[in-house]
Amino acid sequence: MPSSDPPAVPFRQIDRDHMLGLEKGLACIACFDGTHPRLTIADVARMTGLTRATARRCLITLVRIGYAETDGRFFTLTPRVLKLGYAYLAATPLTAVLQSALERLSETIGESSSASILDGGEIVYVARAATKRIMSVGLAVGARLPAYCTSMGRVLLAALPEAEARALVEAADRRALTARTVTGVEAIMARLARARAEGHAVIDQELEIGLTSIAVPVADRAGRVLAAINIGTQAARFPPAALVREFLPRLQSVQADLARVL
Repeated sequence: MPSSDPPAVPFRQIDRDHMLGLEKGLACIACFDGTHPRLTIADVARMTGLTRATARRCLITLVRIGYAETDGRFFTLTPRVLKLGYAYLAATPLTAVLQSALERLSETIGESSSASILDGGEIVYVARAATKRIMSVGLAVGARLPAYCTSMGRVLLAALPEAEARALVEAADRRALTARTVTGVEAIMARLARARAEGHAVIDQELEIGLTSIAVPVADRAGRVLAAINIGTQAARFPPAALVREFLPRLQSVQADLARVL
Protein backbone atom coordinates (compact mmCIF):
# COMPACT_ATOMS: atom_id res chain seq x y z
CA MET A 1 0.00 0.00 0.00
CA PRO A 2 1.55 3.35 -0.97
CA SER A 3 2.49 5.68 1.84
CA SER A 4 3.66 9.23 2.33
CA ASP A 5 4.49 11.61 5.12
CA PRO A 6 1.46 12.89 7.03
CA PRO A 7 0.59 16.51 6.31
CA ALA A 8 2.30 19.06 8.52
CA VAL A 9 0.12 20.44 11.31
CA PRO A 10 -0.31 24.22 11.55
CA PHE A 11 0.64 25.21 15.09
CA ARG A 12 -0.79 28.31 16.73
CA GLN A 13 -1.50 29.55 20.22
CA ILE A 14 -5.28 29.45 20.59
CA ASP A 15 -5.54 30.90 24.11
CA ARG A 16 -3.73 30.91 27.43
CA ASP A 17 -5.16 27.51 28.33
CA HIS A 18 -3.81 25.92 25.15
CA MET A 19 -0.47 24.16 25.77
CA LEU A 20 1.31 24.57 22.47
CA GLY A 21 4.31 22.60 23.69
CA LEU A 22 2.13 19.57 24.45
CA GLU A 23 0.54 19.82 21.01
CA LYS A 24 3.95 19.85 19.36
CA GLY A 25 5.18 16.88 21.41
CA LEU A 26 2.14 14.81 20.49
CA ALA A 27 2.59 15.76 16.84
CA CYS A 28 6.15 14.38 17.01
CA ILE A 29 4.87 11.10 18.45
CA ALA A 30 2.26 10.87 15.70
CA CYS A 31 4.99 10.93 13.03
CA PHE A 32 6.07 7.39 13.90
CA ASP A 33 4.16 4.50 12.35
CA GLY A 34 4.72 1.23 10.55
CA THR A 35 6.11 3.06 7.53
CA HIS A 36 8.24 5.44 9.60
CA PRO A 37 9.54 3.48 12.64
CA ARG A 38 12.90 5.32 12.70
CA LEU A 39 13.13 9.05 12.09
CA THR A 40 15.79 11.75 12.26
CA ILE A 41 15.28 15.23 13.64
CA ALA A 42 15.09 16.50 10.06
CA ASP A 43 12.41 13.93 9.23
CA VAL A 44 10.25 14.97 12.18
CA ALA A 45 10.73 18.66 11.42
CA ARG A 46 9.62 18.10 7.83
CA MET A 47 6.63 15.92 8.75
CA THR A 48 5.32 18.25 11.45
CA GLY A 49 6.26 21.63 10.04
CA LEU A 50 8.26 22.40 13.19
CA THR A 51 11.69 23.99 13.08
CA ARG A 52 14.62 21.59 13.49
CA ALA A 53 15.41 23.15 16.86
CA THR A 54 11.86 22.61 18.15
CA ALA A 55 11.69 19.08 16.78
CA ARG A 56 15.03 18.32 18.47
CA ARG A 57 13.81 19.61 21.84
CA CYS A 58 10.59 17.58 21.57
CA LEU A 59 12.43 14.39 20.66
CA ILE A 60 15.07 14.80 23.37
CA THR A 61 12.29 15.38 25.91
CA LEU A 62 10.55 12.19 24.77
CA VAL A 63 13.84 10.31 25.20
CA ARG A 64 14.39 11.72 28.69
CA ILE A 65 10.91 10.71 29.90
CA GLY A 66 11.15 7.26 28.35
CA TYR A 67 8.78 7.56 25.39
CA ALA A 68 11.54 7.41 22.77
CA GLU A 69 15.13 6.29 22.35
CA THR A 70 17.93 7.27 20.01
CA ASP A 71 21.20 5.95 18.64
CA GLY A 72 22.45 9.51 18.19
CA ARG A 73 20.92 9.95 14.75
CA PHE A 74 17.67 8.01 14.51
CA PHE A 75 14.83 8.16 17.02
CA THR A 76 12.35 5.37 17.72
CA LEU A 77 9.40 5.11 20.09
CA THR A 78 9.54 2.84 23.12
CA PRO A 79 6.80 0.53 24.44
CA ARG A 80 5.92 3.18 27.03
CA VAL A 81 3.95 4.97 24.29
CA LEU A 82 1.47 2.09 24.47
CA LYS A 83 0.31 3.53 27.80
CA LEU A 84 -1.28 6.41 25.90
CA GLY A 85 -3.41 4.15 23.73
CA TYR A 86 -4.17 1.76 26.57
CA ALA A 87 -5.52 4.62 28.65
CA TYR A 88 -8.19 5.20 25.99
CA LEU A 89 -9.01 1.52 25.58
CA ALA A 90 -9.20 0.88 29.31
CA ALA A 91 -11.42 3.90 29.90
CA THR A 92 -13.84 3.11 27.07
CA PRO A 93 -16.26 0.22 27.70
CA LEU A 94 -17.24 0.37 24.02
CA THR A 95 -13.99 -1.31 22.98
CA ALA A 96 -14.54 -4.29 25.28
CA VAL A 97 -18.09 -4.75 24.02
CA LEU A 98 -16.96 -4.55 20.40
CA GLN A 99 -14.08 -6.97 20.93
CA SER A 100 -16.38 -9.56 22.47
CA ALA A 101 -18.90 -9.20 19.65
CA LEU A 102 -16.22 -9.50 16.97
CA GLU A 103 -14.71 -12.61 18.50
CA ARG A 104 -18.10 -14.34 18.47
CA LEU A 105 -18.74 -13.20 14.90
CA SER A 106 -15.37 -14.35 13.54
CA GLU A 107 -15.63 -17.68 15.31
CA THR A 108 -18.99 -18.24 13.61
CA ILE A 109 -18.06 -17.21 10.06
CA GLY A 110 -14.35 -18.06 9.97
CA GLU A 111 -13.40 -14.63 8.63
CA SER A 112 -11.62 -11.63 10.12
CA SER A 113 -13.72 -8.82 11.54
CA SER A 114 -12.82 -5.38 12.86
CA ALA A 115 -14.24 -2.30 14.53
CA SER A 116 -13.10 1.28 14.13
CA ILE A 117 -13.92 4.86 14.98
CA LEU A 118 -13.48 7.97 12.85
CA ASP A 119 -10.64 10.38 13.61
CA GLY A 120 -10.69 13.19 11.07
CA GLY A 121 -10.14 11.66 7.66
CA GLU A 122 -8.91 8.34 9.02
CA ILE A 123 -10.36 5.32 10.75
CA VAL A 124 -8.67 3.97 13.87
CA TYR A 125 -9.00 0.28 14.70
CA VAL A 126 -10.30 -0.18 18.26
CA ALA A 127 -11.07 -3.93 18.16
CA ARG A 128 -10.17 -6.78 15.85
CA ALA A 129 -10.67 -10.53 15.61
CA ALA A 130 -8.32 -11.90 12.94
CA THR A 131 -8.67 -15.45 11.70
CA LYS A 132 -6.13 -14.99 8.92
CA ARG A 133 -3.96 -12.25 7.45
CA ILE A 134 -5.63 -10.91 4.33
CA MET A 135 -3.73 -7.65 3.83
CA SER A 136 -0.08 -7.04 3.03
CA VAL A 137 -0.13 -4.43 5.81
CA GLY A 138 -0.67 -5.94 9.24
CA LEU A 139 -3.65 -4.56 11.12
CA ALA A 140 -4.01 -4.33 14.88
CA VAL A 141 -5.75 -2.15 17.43
CA GLY A 142 -4.51 1.39 16.90
CA ALA A 143 -3.86 0.95 13.17
CA ARG A 144 -5.05 3.74 10.92
CA LEU A 145 -6.37 3.67 7.38
CA PRO A 146 -7.88 6.36 5.14
CA ALA A 147 -11.64 6.69 5.53
CA TYR A 148 -12.44 7.57 1.90
CA CYS A 149 -11.56 4.13 0.50
CA THR A 150 -12.44 1.75 3.35
CA SER A 151 -15.81 0.19 4.09
CA MET A 152 -15.83 1.27 7.73
CA GLY A 153 -14.65 4.73 6.77
CA ARG A 154 -17.49 5.16 4.32
CA VAL A 155 -20.25 4.18 6.75
CA LEU A 156 -18.72 6.44 9.40
CA LEU A 157 -18.47 9.35 6.97
CA ALA A 158 -22.03 8.65 5.81
CA ALA A 159 -23.24 9.05 9.39
CA LEU A 160 -21.98 12.65 9.53
CA PRO A 161 -23.86 15.70 8.29
CA GLU A 162 -23.21 15.87 4.55
CA ALA A 163 -21.30 19.15 4.71
CA GLU A 164 -18.98 17.79 7.40
CA ALA A 165 -18.38 14.58 5.46
CA ARG A 166 -17.64 16.53 2.29
CA ALA A 167 -15.11 18.72 4.10
CA LEU A 168 -13.27 15.64 5.36
CA VAL A 169 -13.28 14.03 1.91
CA GLU A 170 -12.03 17.21 0.25
CA ALA A 171 -9.22 17.55 2.81
CA ALA A 172 -8.11 13.92 2.47
CA ASP A 173 -5.06 12.87 0.48
CA ARG A 174 -7.19 10.88 -1.96
CA ARG A 175 -4.46 8.84 -3.61
CA ALA A 176 -5.30 5.89 -5.82
CA LEU A 177 -4.07 2.99 -3.72
CA THR A 178 -5.07 0.55 -6.47
CA ALA A 179 -6.44 0.89 -10.00
CA ARG A 180 -9.91 0.50 -8.47
CA THR A 181 -9.67 3.26 -5.85
CA VAL A 182 -12.34 5.92 -6.17
CA THR A 183 -10.67 9.30 -5.62
CA GLY A 184 -13.03 11.96 -7.00
CA VAL A 185 -14.91 13.97 -4.37
CA GLU A 186 -18.29 13.70 -6.09
CA ALA A 187 -17.84 9.99 -6.76
CA ILE A 188 -17.00 9.37 -3.10
CA MET A 189 -19.93 11.50 -1.95
CA ALA A 190 -22.22 9.43 -4.17
CA ARG A 191 -20.97 6.27 -2.47
CA LEU A 192 -21.53 7.85 0.93
CA ALA A 193 -25.10 8.65 -0.08
CA ARG A 194 -25.59 5.03 -1.12
CA ALA A 195 -24.11 3.78 2.16
CA ARG A 196 -26.43 6.11 4.05
CA ALA A 197 -29.47 4.85 2.14
CA GLU A 198 -28.59 1.15 2.25
CA GLY A 199 -27.11 1.05 5.75
CA HIS A 200 -23.87 -0.61 4.68
CA ALA A 201 -20.83 -0.09 2.46
CA VAL A 202 -18.86 -2.52 0.31
CA ILE A 203 -15.29 -2.01 -0.85
CA ASP A 204 -14.08 -3.99 -3.86
CA GLN A 205 -10.27 -3.91 -3.99
CA GLU A 206 -10.00 -0.14 -3.53
CA LEU A 207 -7.68 -0.42 -0.55
CA GLU A 208 -5.65 -3.40 -1.75
CA ILE A 209 -5.96 -5.71 -4.74
CA GLY A 210 -7.49 -9.01 -3.69
CA LEU A 211 -9.33 -7.55 -0.68
CA THR A 212 -13.07 -6.98 -0.32
CA SER A 213 -14.93 -5.85 2.77
CA ILE A 214 -18.39 -4.94 3.98
CA ALA A 215 -19.22 -2.68 6.93
CA VAL A 216 -22.19 -1.41 8.91
CA PRO A 217 -22.37 1.40 11.47
CA VAL A 218 -22.74 0.71 15.19
CA ALA A 219 -25.20 2.98 16.96
CA ASP A 220 -26.43 3.26 20.53
CA ARG A 221 -30.08 3.11 21.57
CA ALA A 222 -30.43 6.82 20.83
CA GLY A 223 -29.32 6.24 17.24
CA ARG A 224 -25.92 7.93 17.58
CA VAL A 225 -23.25 6.24 15.47
CA LEU A 226 -20.33 5.34 17.72
CA ALA A 227 -18.24 3.06 15.53
CA ALA A 228 -18.32 0.72 12.55
CA ILE A 229 -17.78 -3.01 12.21
CA ASN A 230 -16.71 -4.90 9.13
CA ILE A 231 -15.78 -8.25 7.67
CA GLY A 232 -12.77 -8.33 5.37
CA THR A 233 -11.93 -11.25 3.12
CA GLN A 234 -10.45 -12.34 -0.20
CA ALA A 235 -12.04 -11.01 -3.38
CA ALA A 236 -11.58 -14.33 -5.17
CA ARG A 237 -13.74 -16.07 -2.58
CA PHE A 238 -16.25 -13.32 -1.85
CA PRO A 239 -16.86 -10.73 -4.57
CA PRO A 240 -19.22 -7.87 -3.62
CA ALA A 241 -22.51 -9.68 -4.32
CA ALA A 242 -21.40 -12.66 -2.25
CA LEU A 243 -20.30 -10.36 0.58
CA VAL A 244 -23.76 -8.85 0.79
CA ARG A 245 -25.52 -12.20 0.52
CA GLU A 246 -23.35 -14.10 2.99
CA PHE A 247 -22.21 -11.53 5.51
CA LEU A 248 -24.59 -8.56 5.63
CA PRO A 249 -27.23 -10.46 7.65
CA ARG A 250 -24.51 -11.52 10.12
CA LEU A 251 -23.29 -7.96 10.52
CA GLN A 252 -26.83 -6.66 10.93
CA SER A 253 -27.47 -9.20 13.67
CA VAL A 254 -24.38 -8.03 15.57
CA GLN A 255 -25.38 -4.43 14.89
CA ALA A 256 -28.80 -5.02 16.47
CA ASP A 257 -27.29 -6.80 19.48
CA LEU A 258 -24.86 -3.96 20.08
CA ALA A 259 -27.60 -1.32 19.82
CA ARG A 260 -29.39 -3.01 22.71
CA VAL A 261 -26.40 -2.78 25.06
CA LEU A 262 -24.80 0.53 24.10
